[in-house]
Amino acid sequence: MKAALFALSALALALPGQAMAKPVLMISIDGLRPGDVIEAEQRGLKIPNLRRMLAQGAHAEGVVGILPTVTYPSHTTLLTGASPAAHGIVNNTTFDPLQINQGGWYWYASDIKVPTLWSAAGAAGLSVGNVHWPVSVGADGIAWNLPQIWRTGHDDDAKLVASLSTPGLLPELERDTGLTYAQGIDESIEGDENRGAFASSMIRLHRPDFVTVYFTALDHQQHQDGPDTPGARAVLERIDSLIGRVTAAELAVHPDATIALVSDHGFEPISHETSLFRAFVDAGLIQLDKGDKVAAWEAMPWPSGGSVAVVLARPDDSALEARVGELLHTLAADPANGIATVADRAGFAGFHANPQASFYLDMRLGWSAAGFAGGAAPLTGTPHYKGTHGYFPSAAHLRSTFLVMGPGIAPGRSLGLIDMRAIAPTLAKVLEVKLDGAELAPLELGK
Repeated sequence: MKAALFALSALALALPGQAMAKPVLMISIDGLRPGDVIEAEQRGLKIPNLRRMLAQGAHAEGVVGILPTVTYPSHTTLLTGASPAAHGIVNNTTFDPLQINQGGWYWYASDIKVPTLWSAAGAAGLSVGNVHWPVSVGADGIAWNLPQIWRTGHDDDAKLVASLSTPGLLPELERDTGLTYAQGIDESIEGDENRGAFASSMIRLHRPDFVTVYFTALDHQQHQDGPDTPGARAVLERIDSLIGRVTAAELAVHPDATIALVSDHGFEPISHETSLFRAFVDAGLIQLDKGDKVAAWEAMPWPSGGSVAVVLARPDDSALEARVGELLHTLAADPANGIATVADRAGFAGFHANPQASFYLDMRLGWSAAGFAGGAAPLTGTPHYKGTHGYFPSAAHLRSTFLVMGPGIAPGRSLGLIDMRAIAPTLAKVLEVKLDGAELAPLELGK
Protein backbone atom coordinates (compact mmCIF):
# COMPACT_ATOMS: atom_id res chain seq x y z
CA MET A 1 0.00 0.00 0.00
CA LYS A 2 2.81 2.45 0.92
CA ALA A 3 4.56 1.66 -2.36
CA ALA A 4 1.39 2.38 -4.32
CA LEU A 5 0.85 5.68 -2.51
CA PHE A 6 4.47 6.65 -3.12
CA ALA A 7 4.09 5.92 -6.85
CA LEU A 8 0.96 8.04 -7.07
CA SER A 9 2.67 10.89 -5.21
CA ALA A 10 5.67 10.70 -7.52
CA LEU A 11 3.42 10.82 -10.57
CA ALA A 12 1.66 13.91 -9.21
CA LEU A 13 5.00 15.64 -8.61
CA ALA A 14 6.36 14.71 -12.04
CA LEU A 15 3.24 15.77 -13.91
CA PRO A 16 1.64 18.61 -11.95
CA GLY A 17 -0.30 19.92 -14.94
CA GLN A 18 -1.57 16.48 -15.86
CA ALA A 19 -2.57 15.68 -12.29
CA MET A 20 -4.52 18.89 -11.74
CA ALA A 21 -5.82 19.43 -15.25
CA LYS A 22 -9.45 20.33 -15.87
CA PRO A 23 -9.76 19.16 -19.49
CA VAL A 24 -11.38 21.35 -22.15
CA LEU A 25 -12.39 20.51 -25.71
CA MET A 26 -13.04 23.64 -27.78
CA ILE A 27 -14.79 23.07 -31.12
CA SER A 28 -15.47 25.77 -33.71
CA ILE A 29 -18.13 25.56 -36.40
CA ASP A 30 -17.29 28.38 -38.80
CA GLY A 31 -20.32 30.54 -39.57
CA LEU A 32 -22.75 28.89 -37.11
CA ARG A 33 -25.56 31.30 -36.27
CA PRO A 34 -26.98 31.05 -32.72
CA GLY A 35 -30.55 30.81 -34.02
CA ASP A 36 -29.71 27.63 -35.90
CA VAL A 37 -29.20 25.94 -32.52
CA ILE A 38 -31.65 27.81 -30.30
CA GLU A 39 -34.46 27.68 -32.90
CA ALA A 40 -33.47 24.38 -34.50
CA GLU A 41 -36.93 22.81 -34.21
CA GLN A 42 -38.66 25.79 -35.79
CA ARG A 43 -36.12 25.75 -38.63
CA GLY A 44 -36.48 22.02 -39.21
CA LEU A 45 -32.86 21.25 -38.27
CA LYS A 46 -31.97 17.82 -36.87
CA ILE A 47 -28.94 18.59 -34.69
CA PRO A 48 -29.31 16.43 -31.56
CA ASN A 49 -25.75 16.86 -30.33
CA LEU A 50 -25.85 20.65 -30.43
CA ARG A 51 -29.31 20.59 -28.86
CA ARG A 52 -27.94 18.35 -26.10
CA MET A 53 -25.32 20.99 -25.32
CA LEU A 54 -28.04 23.63 -25.26
CA ALA A 55 -30.07 21.60 -22.73
CA GLN A 56 -27.23 20.32 -20.56
CA GLY A 57 -25.06 23.43 -20.46
CA ALA A 58 -25.01 27.21 -20.68
CA HIS A 59 -25.39 29.19 -23.88
CA ALA A 60 -25.25 32.73 -25.21
CA GLU A 61 -28.29 34.14 -26.96
CA GLY A 62 -25.72 35.67 -29.28
CA VAL A 63 -22.04 36.63 -29.34
CA VAL A 64 -21.10 40.13 -30.47
CA GLY A 65 -17.91 39.82 -32.48
CA ILE A 66 -15.01 42.02 -33.49
CA LEU A 67 -14.23 44.10 -36.58
CA PRO A 68 -13.98 42.61 -39.11
CA THR A 69 -16.38 39.72 -38.50
CA VAL A 70 -14.27 37.22 -40.43
CA THR A 71 -12.63 33.92 -39.58
CA TYR A 72 -8.99 34.56 -38.67
CA PRO A 73 -9.35 37.69 -36.49
CA SER A 74 -12.37 36.14 -34.74
CA HIS A 75 -10.67 32.81 -34.04
CA THR A 76 -7.69 34.66 -32.60
CA THR A 77 -9.99 36.65 -30.32
CA LEU A 78 -11.62 33.36 -29.26
CA LEU A 79 -8.16 32.14 -28.17
CA THR A 80 -6.85 35.35 -26.60
CA GLY A 81 -9.76 37.42 -25.32
CA ALA A 82 -8.20 40.40 -27.12
CA SER A 83 -9.37 42.57 -29.99
CA PRO A 84 -7.56 42.67 -33.36
CA ALA A 85 -5.66 45.88 -32.60
CA ALA A 86 -4.05 44.07 -29.66
CA HIS A 87 -3.62 40.53 -30.96
CA GLY A 88 -2.44 41.57 -34.43
CA ILE A 89 -4.59 39.37 -36.71
CA VAL A 90 -6.57 42.13 -38.39
CA ASN A 91 -7.97 40.31 -41.44
CA ASN A 92 -7.96 36.88 -43.04
CA THR A 93 -5.43 37.86 -45.68
CA THR A 94 -2.25 39.81 -45.06
CA PHE A 95 -1.80 43.30 -46.46
CA ASP A 96 -0.37 42.83 -49.95
CA PRO A 97 -0.76 46.03 -51.99
CA LEU A 98 1.40 44.81 -54.89
CA GLN A 99 -0.48 41.48 -55.07
CA ILE A 100 2.66 39.35 -54.84
CA ASN A 101 1.84 37.01 -51.93
CA GLN A 102 -0.52 34.70 -53.90
CA GLY A 103 -3.44 35.54 -51.62
CA GLY A 104 -1.53 34.58 -48.47
CA TRP A 105 -3.45 34.41 -45.18
CA TYR A 106 -2.40 34.98 -41.57
CA TRP A 107 -1.42 31.33 -41.14
CA TYR A 108 1.50 31.86 -38.74
CA ALA A 109 0.99 32.05 -34.99
CA SER A 110 4.13 34.20 -34.72
CA ASP A 111 1.91 37.09 -35.88
CA ILE A 112 -0.19 36.84 -32.69
CA LYS A 113 1.06 39.52 -30.29
CA VAL A 114 -0.56 38.35 -27.03
CA PRO A 115 -0.72 35.02 -25.16
CA THR A 116 -3.18 32.39 -26.37
CA LEU A 117 -5.02 29.64 -24.53
CA TRP A 118 -2.55 27.27 -26.21
CA SER A 119 0.51 29.03 -24.81
CA ALA A 120 -1.11 29.58 -21.39
CA ALA A 121 -2.06 25.91 -21.09
CA GLY A 122 1.36 24.76 -22.24
CA ALA A 123 3.09 27.08 -19.79
CA ALA A 124 0.95 25.61 -16.99
CA GLY A 125 2.17 22.10 -17.82
CA LEU A 126 -0.95 20.96 -19.66
CA SER A 127 -0.72 19.00 -22.89
CA VAL A 128 -2.37 20.70 -25.86
CA GLY A 129 -3.69 19.38 -29.17
CA ASN A 130 -4.99 21.15 -32.26
CA VAL A 131 -6.68 20.16 -35.50
CA HIS A 132 -6.93 22.82 -38.24
CA TRP A 133 -7.57 25.90 -36.05
CA PRO A 134 -6.77 29.16 -37.87
CA VAL A 135 -3.44 30.91 -37.20
CA SER A 136 -1.89 27.77 -35.72
CA VAL A 137 1.32 27.22 -37.73
CA GLY A 138 4.22 27.11 -35.27
CA ALA A 139 2.00 27.96 -32.30
CA ASP A 140 3.64 27.96 -28.86
CA GLY A 141 2.31 25.46 -26.36
CA ILE A 142 0.82 22.90 -28.75
CA ALA A 143 2.30 19.44 -28.31
CA TRP A 144 0.12 17.75 -30.96
CA ASN A 145 -0.45 20.17 -33.82
CA LEU A 146 -2.11 19.72 -37.23
CA PRO A 147 -2.12 23.39 -38.31
CA GLN A 148 -4.24 24.98 -41.01
CA ILE A 149 -2.33 26.09 -44.10
CA TRP A 150 -2.60 25.73 -47.86
CA ARG A 151 -1.12 27.33 -50.92
CA THR A 152 -2.29 26.13 -54.33
CA GLY A 153 -4.21 22.91 -53.84
CA HIS A 154 -1.37 20.99 -55.47
CA ASP A 155 -0.33 17.68 -53.89
CA ASP A 156 2.69 19.48 -52.44
CA ASP A 157 0.29 21.12 -49.98
CA ALA A 158 0.09 17.76 -48.16
CA LYS A 159 3.88 17.81 -47.75
CA LEU A 160 3.64 21.37 -46.43
CA VAL A 161 1.11 20.43 -43.75
CA ALA A 162 3.13 17.35 -42.79
CA SER A 163 6.33 19.37 -42.45
CA LEU A 164 4.63 22.01 -40.27
CA SER A 165 2.79 19.53 -38.03
CA THR A 166 4.24 17.95 -34.90
CA PRO A 167 6.93 15.57 -36.19
CA GLY A 168 5.56 12.07 -36.68
CA LEU A 169 2.00 13.00 -35.74
CA LEU A 170 0.42 12.99 -39.19
CA PRO A 171 1.70 9.54 -40.27
CA GLU A 172 0.75 8.15 -36.86
CA LEU A 173 -2.84 9.38 -37.17
CA GLU A 174 -3.06 8.28 -40.81
CA ARG A 175 -2.08 4.77 -39.74
CA ASP A 176 -4.59 4.82 -36.90
CA THR A 177 -7.51 6.12 -38.98
CA GLY A 178 -6.64 4.41 -42.26
CA LEU A 179 -7.23 7.79 -43.95
CA THR A 180 -5.12 10.33 -45.83
CA TYR A 181 -5.38 13.72 -44.13
CA ALA A 182 -7.48 16.27 -46.04
CA GLN A 183 -5.71 19.12 -47.80
CA GLY A 184 -5.90 22.47 -46.07
CA ILE A 185 -7.69 24.07 -48.99
CA ASP A 186 -10.46 21.43 -48.79
CA GLU A 187 -13.44 23.16 -47.13
CA SER A 188 -16.01 20.49 -48.00
CA ILE A 189 -18.07 18.55 -45.48
CA GLU A 190 -16.03 15.50 -46.45
CA GLY A 191 -12.91 17.42 -45.45
CA ASP A 192 -14.48 18.21 -42.08
CA GLU A 193 -15.44 14.57 -41.57
CA ASN A 194 -11.87 13.57 -42.34
CA ARG A 195 -10.49 16.05 -39.80
CA GLY A 196 -13.06 14.93 -37.25
CA ALA A 197 -11.69 11.41 -37.52
CA PHE A 198 -8.15 12.72 -36.99
CA ALA A 199 -9.27 14.78 -34.00
CA SER A 200 -10.90 11.72 -32.41
CA SER A 201 -7.76 9.67 -33.05
CA MET A 202 -5.49 12.36 -31.56
CA ILE A 203 -7.68 12.59 -28.47
CA ARG A 204 -7.72 8.82 -27.97
CA LEU A 205 -3.99 8.32 -28.55
CA HIS A 206 -2.56 11.40 -26.80
CA ARG A 207 -5.27 12.50 -24.34
CA PRO A 208 -4.50 16.25 -24.50
CA ASP A 209 -5.78 18.34 -21.59
CA PHE A 210 -6.83 21.15 -23.93
CA VAL A 211 -7.68 20.57 -27.58
CA THR A 212 -9.02 22.85 -30.32
CA VAL A 213 -10.84 21.51 -33.39
CA TYR A 214 -12.10 23.59 -36.32
CA PHE A 215 -14.79 22.71 -38.88
CA THR A 216 -15.17 24.93 -41.95
CA ALA A 217 -17.76 23.34 -44.27
CA LEU A 218 -20.78 25.29 -43.01
CA ASP A 219 -19.07 28.59 -43.81
CA HIS A 220 -18.10 27.26 -47.24
CA GLN A 221 -21.65 26.15 -48.02
CA GLN A 222 -23.21 29.40 -46.80
CA HIS A 223 -20.85 31.39 -48.99
CA GLN A 224 -21.81 29.23 -51.95
CA ASP A 225 -25.58 28.97 -51.41
CA GLY A 226 -26.38 31.60 -48.80
CA PRO A 227 -27.46 31.04 -45.18
CA ASP A 228 -30.61 29.09 -44.28
CA THR A 229 -30.60 27.15 -47.55
CA PRO A 230 -31.12 23.39 -48.04
CA GLY A 231 -27.41 22.86 -48.74
CA ALA A 232 -26.33 24.76 -45.63
CA ARG A 233 -28.83 22.92 -43.43
CA ALA A 234 -27.67 19.54 -44.74
CA VAL A 235 -24.04 20.40 -44.00
CA LEU A 236 -24.86 21.55 -40.47
CA GLU A 237 -26.66 18.28 -39.75
CA ARG A 238 -23.60 16.32 -40.85
CA ILE A 239 -21.34 18.53 -38.72
CA ASP A 240 -23.64 17.84 -35.76
CA SER A 241 -22.82 14.14 -36.17
CA LEU A 242 -19.12 15.08 -36.08
CA ILE A 243 -19.70 17.00 -32.84
CA GLY A 244 -21.17 13.84 -31.34
CA ARG A 245 -18.22 11.68 -32.37
CA VAL A 246 -15.47 14.08 -31.28
CA THR A 247 -17.26 14.82 -27.99
CA ALA A 248 -17.64 11.09 -27.33
CA ALA A 249 -13.92 10.60 -27.93
CA GLU A 250 -13.12 13.38 -25.46
CA LEU A 251 -15.46 12.11 -22.75
CA ALA A 252 -14.09 8.57 -23.15
CA VAL A 253 -10.63 9.75 -22.06
CA HIS A 254 -11.72 12.70 -19.89
CA PRO A 255 -15.18 12.02 -18.39
CA ASP A 256 -14.91 15.31 -16.47
CA ALA A 257 -14.15 17.43 -19.55
CA THR A 258 -15.76 20.76 -20.32
CA ILE A 259 -16.99 20.95 -23.93
CA ALA A 260 -17.12 24.43 -25.50
CA LEU A 261 -18.73 25.02 -28.89
CA VAL A 262 -17.96 28.36 -30.56
CA SER A 263 -18.35 30.08 -33.90
CA ASP A 264 -16.68 33.12 -35.36
CA HIS A 265 -19.48 35.08 -37.01
CA GLY A 266 -22.97 34.88 -38.46
CA PHE A 267 -23.95 35.25 -42.10
CA GLU A 268 -25.76 37.54 -44.50
CA PRO A 269 -27.17 36.76 -47.97
CA ILE A 270 -25.71 38.97 -50.70
CA SER A 271 -26.63 39.91 -54.25
CA HIS A 272 -24.35 42.88 -55.06
CA GLU A 273 -20.68 43.78 -54.76
CA THR A 274 -18.64 46.98 -55.06
CA SER A 275 -15.00 47.28 -56.11
CA LEU A 276 -13.18 50.07 -54.34
CA PHE A 277 -10.16 49.05 -56.41
CA ARG A 278 -12.00 50.29 -59.52
CA ALA A 279 -12.76 53.61 -57.86
CA PHE A 280 -9.19 54.04 -56.61
CA VAL A 281 -7.69 53.24 -60.02
CA ASP A 282 -10.02 55.77 -61.68
CA ALA A 283 -9.04 58.38 -59.07
CA GLY A 284 -5.33 57.82 -59.67
CA LEU A 285 -4.75 56.44 -56.18
CA ILE A 286 -3.67 53.08 -57.65
CA GLN A 287 -1.53 52.86 -60.80
CA LEU A 288 -1.50 49.68 -62.88
CA ASP A 289 1.25 48.51 -65.22
CA LYS A 290 0.75 47.14 -68.75
CA GLY A 291 0.16 43.68 -67.29
CA ASP A 292 -2.77 45.02 -65.25
CA LYS A 293 -0.86 44.61 -61.98
CA VAL A 294 -0.38 47.22 -59.29
CA ALA A 295 2.73 49.27 -60.02
CA ALA A 296 2.29 52.00 -57.38
CA TRP A 297 -0.33 53.14 -54.88
CA GLU A 298 -1.22 55.95 -52.54
CA ALA A 299 -4.31 54.38 -50.97
CA MET A 300 -5.28 50.72 -50.97
CA PRO A 301 -8.51 48.90 -50.06
CA TRP A 302 -8.11 45.84 -47.81
CA PRO A 303 -11.46 44.04 -48.19
CA SER A 304 -12.97 41.65 -45.68
CA GLY A 305 -16.33 40.62 -47.14
CA GLY A 306 -18.83 43.12 -45.80
CA SER A 307 -16.29 45.73 -44.76
CA VAL A 308 -13.15 47.37 -46.12
CA ALA A 309 -10.12 48.81 -44.36
CA VAL A 310 -8.45 51.59 -46.35
CA VAL A 311 -4.70 51.96 -45.87
CA LEU A 312 -2.76 55.05 -46.92
CA ALA A 313 0.81 54.83 -48.19
CA ARG A 314 1.52 57.99 -46.15
CA PRO A 315 -0.87 57.88 -43.17
CA ASP A 316 0.42 61.20 -41.80
CA ASP A 317 -0.23 63.04 -45.08
CA SER A 318 -3.29 65.14 -44.25
CA ALA A 319 -3.83 66.18 -47.87
CA LEU A 320 -3.89 62.55 -49.00
CA GLU A 321 -6.23 61.66 -46.15
CA ALA A 322 -8.59 64.45 -47.14
CA ARG A 323 -8.49 63.41 -50.80
CA VAL A 324 -9.31 59.78 -49.98
CA GLY A 325 -12.00 60.78 -47.48
CA GLU A 326 -13.70 62.98 -50.08
CA LEU A 327 -13.71 60.13 -52.61
CA LEU A 328 -15.15 57.66 -50.10
CA HIS A 329 -17.93 60.01 -49.00
CA THR A 330 -18.79 60.74 -52.63
CA LEU A 331 -19.09 57.01 -53.32
CA ALA A 332 -21.20 56.47 -50.19
CA ALA A 333 -23.57 59.27 -51.17
CA ASP A 334 -24.81 57.14 -54.09
CA PRO A 335 -26.97 54.26 -52.73
CA ALA A 336 -26.13 52.26 -55.85
CA ASN A 337 -22.61 51.75 -54.47
CA GLY A 338 -23.83 49.88 -51.39
CA ILE A 339 -21.72 51.69 -48.76
CA ALA A 340 -23.49 52.14 -45.42
CA THR A 341 -20.77 53.82 -43.35
CA VAL A 342 -17.48 55.62 -43.92
CA ALA A 343 -15.60 55.78 -40.62
CA ASP A 344 -12.33 57.64 -40.07
CA ARG A 345 -9.90 56.64 -37.31
CA ALA A 346 -11.99 58.31 -34.64
CA GLY A 347 -15.13 56.72 -36.02
CA PHE A 348 -13.93 53.12 -35.73
CA ALA A 349 -11.63 53.54 -32.71
CA GLY A 350 -14.18 51.90 -30.41
CA PHE A 351 -13.90 48.64 -32.32
CA HIS A 352 -10.14 48.33 -31.61
CA ALA A 353 -9.70 47.13 -35.17
CA ASN A 354 -6.90 47.37 -37.72
CA PRO A 355 -4.45 50.10 -36.59
CA GLN A 356 -3.03 50.34 -40.13
CA ALA A 357 -6.34 51.63 -41.47
CA SER A 358 -7.08 55.31 -41.92
CA PHE A 359 -10.71 54.60 -42.89
CA TYR A 360 -13.07 51.67 -42.44
CA LEU A 361 -16.13 51.12 -44.61
CA ASP A 362 -19.17 49.08 -43.65
CA MET A 363 -21.14 47.81 -46.63
CA ARG A 364 -24.90 47.78 -46.70
CA LEU A 365 -26.38 44.39 -45.79
CA GLY A 366 -26.73 42.43 -49.02
CA TRP A 367 -23.54 43.95 -50.47
CA SER A 368 -19.95 42.74 -50.33
CA ALA A 369 -16.61 44.34 -51.14
CA ALA A 370 -14.91 42.87 -54.21
CA GLY A 371 -11.29 41.78 -54.24
CA PHE A 372 -8.71 43.02 -56.70
CA ALA A 373 -9.58 41.86 -60.23
CA GLY A 374 -7.47 44.12 -62.46
CA GLY A 375 -8.27 47.32 -64.27
CA ALA A 376 -11.19 45.94 -66.25
CA ALA A 377 -13.34 45.19 -63.19
CA PRO A 378 -16.52 47.32 -62.92
CA LEU A 379 -17.38 49.48 -59.93
CA THR A 380 -20.43 47.37 -59.07
CA GLY A 381 -21.51 43.92 -60.11
CA THR A 382 -22.87 40.53 -59.07
CA PRO A 383 -20.75 38.52 -56.62
CA HIS A 384 -19.67 34.94 -57.24
CA TYR A 385 -21.05 33.96 -53.82
CA LYS A 386 -24.53 34.20 -52.29
CA GLY A 387 -23.55 34.79 -48.69
CA THR A 388 -20.87 36.62 -46.72
CA HIS A 389 -19.90 38.23 -43.40
CA GLY A 390 -17.20 40.70 -42.34
CA TYR A 391 -19.55 43.63 -41.69
CA PHE A 392 -19.28 45.79 -38.58
CA PRO A 393 -20.30 43.59 -35.62
CA SER A 394 -23.37 45.60 -34.63
CA ALA A 395 -25.62 43.76 -37.14
CA ALA A 396 -27.72 41.06 -35.42
CA HIS A 397 -27.20 38.56 -38.25
CA LEU A 398 -23.45 38.73 -37.65
CA ARG A 399 -23.67 37.37 -34.09
CA SER A 400 -21.95 34.07 -33.41
CA THR A 401 -22.50 31.09 -31.11
CA PHE A 402 -21.28 29.94 -27.69
CA LEU A 403 -22.39 26.72 -25.96
CA VAL A 404 -20.58 25.14 -23.02
CA MET A 405 -21.31 22.09 -20.87
CA GLY A 406 -19.39 20.28 -18.17
CA PRO A 407 -18.95 19.89 -14.42
CA GLY A 408 -20.37 22.77 -12.41
CA ILE A 409 -22.05 24.45 -15.42
CA ALA A 410 -25.72 25.24 -14.96
CA PRO A 411 -27.92 23.24 -17.39
CA GLY A 412 -30.16 25.27 -19.65
CA ARG A 413 -28.66 28.55 -18.48
CA SER A 414 -28.84 31.57 -20.79
CA LEU A 415 -25.88 33.90 -20.61
CA GLY A 416 -27.72 36.51 -22.66
CA LEU A 417 -25.87 38.55 -25.25
CA ILE A 418 -22.11 38.32 -24.64
CA ASP A 419 -18.91 39.84 -26.01
CA MET A 420 -16.63 37.45 -27.92
CA ARG A 421 -13.66 38.66 -25.87
CA ALA A 422 -15.18 37.06 -22.74
CA ILE A 423 -14.94 33.48 -24.06
CA ALA A 424 -11.16 32.92 -23.81
CA PRO A 425 -10.86 34.15 -20.19
CA THR A 426 -13.86 31.99 -19.29
CA LEU A 427 -12.15 28.86 -20.65
CA ALA A 428 -8.87 29.92 -19.04
CA LYS A 429 -10.70 29.94 -15.71
CA VAL A 430 -12.01 26.42 -16.36
CA LEU A 431 -8.50 25.25 -17.26
CA GLU A 432 -7.12 27.11 -14.22
CA VAL A 433 -4.49 28.88 -16.30
CA LYS A 434 -3.47 32.54 -16.43
CA LEU A 435 -4.32 34.33 -19.68
CA ASP A 436 -2.54 37.68 -19.83
CA GLY A 437 -3.93 40.07 -22.43
CA ALA A 438 -7.61 39.18 -22.14
CA GLU A 439 -9.63 42.38 -22.18
CA LEU A 440 -12.74 41.19 -20.26
CA ALA A 441 -13.52 39.20 -17.13
CA PRO A 442 -14.67 35.56 -17.31
CA LEU A 443 -18.34 34.71 -17.63
CA GLU A 444 -20.12 33.14 -14.65
CA LEU A 445 -21.11 29.60 -15.69
CA GLY A 446 -21.96 28.06 -12.30
CA LYS A 447 -25.33 27.00 -11.00
